[in-house]
Amino acid sequence: MSATTTSIPPEFQDNHESIRIMGFWIFLTTDIVLFGSLFSVYAVFRSRVALGPTPHQLFTLGPVLAETLILLTSTFTCSLSLFSARNNRLKGAIGWLVVTLVLGASFVSLEIREFVGDVLAGHTWHQSAFLSGFFTLVGTHGSHVTVGIVWAIMLALQLAMKGLTVTNRRKLYTFALYWHFLDIVWIFLFSVVYLTGIA
Repeated sequence: MSATTTSIPPEFQDNHESIRIMGFWIFLTTDIVLFGSLFSVYAVFRSRVALGPTPHQLFTLGPVLAETLILLTSTFTCSLSLFSARNNRLKGAIGWLVVTLVLGASFVSLEIREFVGDVLAGHTWHQSAFLSGFFTLVGTHGSHVTVGIVWAIMLALQLAMKGLTVTNRRKLYTFALYWHFLDIVWIFLFSVVYLTGIA
């Protein structure tokens, strides 16, 4: 194997897997359009609170900071999983992937707790346009994280059963792309929805 080939990450050394990675990038662009649309809707609806609470009355910074810290940490552990795989450390790849999915589950549980608290207080999605936009935007992100958790569980099982095959390396790479994308979306959510709402 030449020096040029060894400098290429393993998941890109197979042409078929590289094409699949390109296809996943196309999928992510459609998700960018989806979230861009939801952010636009939220920006329009943000001030239309009707008889419901305003963002300032609804949001509490503490839980949201905890969610942010958890998700940012999970992105770091996801990178460690990919780094371990690229260095042919199967146990490290699986271990850090499991840590990532546990952190992701913690994030989702905090988000569900926030939603349940809002609903129990009578602040449901149909109370105002603002709440409709809020639940739709944040809920869509939460559902994406939930899909990522299921994906991580299946991927960890595949790695445990089949090892670091070319296909599994590509799957881990595309999962990392997906997870990092969700982290970027959350940073926008944290800034646009929560920080501006609390200010």
